[in-house]
Amino acid sequence: MTGLIILGVILFIVLVVVLSSIKIVNTGYLYVVERFGQFYKVLEPGWHLIIPFVDYVRKKVSTKQQILDVPPQSVITKDNVKISVDNVIFYKLLNARDAVYNIEDFRSGIVYSSTTNMRNIIGNMTLDEVLSGRDKINQDLLSIIDEVTDAYGIKILSVEIKNIVPPAEIQQAMEKQMKAERDKRAMILTAEGQRQSQVEKAEGEKQAKILEAEAQKEAQIRRAEGLRESQLLEAEGKAKAIEAIAIAEAEAIKKVNTAIIESGTDERVIALKQVEALKEMATNPANKLILPNETLSSLGNIAAIADVLKDSKKVSLEKEHK
Repeated sequence: MTGLIILGVILFIVLVVVLSSIKIVNTGYLYVVERFGQFYKVLEPGWHLIIPFVDYVRKKVSTKQQILDVPPQSVITKDNVKISVDNVIFYKLLNARDAVYNIEDFRSGIVYSSTTNMRNIIGNMTLDEVLSGRDKINQDLLSIIDEVTDAYGIKILSVEIKNIVPPAEIQQAMEKQMKAERDKRAMILTAEGQRQSQVEKAEGEKQAKILEAEAQKEAQIRRAEGLRESQLLEAEGKAKAIEAIAIAEAEAIKKVNTAIIESGTDERVIALKQVEALKEMATNPANKLILPNETLSSLGNIAAIADVLKDSKKVSLEKEHK
């Protein structure tokens, strides 16, 4: 019975030793291992075997990006204004051995470095420069702290100022100034809006007048065209009426001539009658003579015949007189 108990104790001790020799490192972490009190190695994520009671895990550190909140601090600017500034720092551990053995607490080292250098940077700037130069302060502080913490195996990723709080009286003055700026901007926007409205109104009136003038011009053109077409139609109607009258009169003369010829009258008498008829028609102011080319060409013959008749008549009268 005693032997079983001793065997059980031995098995338990062996089990404890075996289990203690197995170390599992999770992702995002590193184990700093010492052997006999001296640095031995850094265990990466995964499982590892160490010698119990010989190897010792000195510290477990994170390799993930971390955030360090720096508490507010009082800083005096170049123009002797006391302000309160706080910031936040983003960093990542790159070398576990340096972070463990080169400084006791690297977090405190980062905070003290940030506080000291923040005073130096802002102390060389006026209040206006501080309020408008956040990016410059962040960049300058980042470069300085990153250089200091490089010995700790720490990489500074970003430095961001959260708040810059000036004294109460300066805050009140700034609020008044901002209110005046807002009022000025509102007045400028109002005046600009009124000016734009007036410009648009004037432009609208201008366009309306232009459209009205164009409409009047178009109406006048249409009235003139209508009047011209009316006059043309009236003139064409009168010309056609005169032409119809002339054709009718010419047709009447033609019929008379035909009747005279059929009755056997002398051609010279016919010609004379035609001349007398044309003369009567010409003496009437209401008539306009429109004669065909054939008639015009024969007028010479007609006139010659009329002269012969007149001469014959004159000779007869002279004979009778004798």
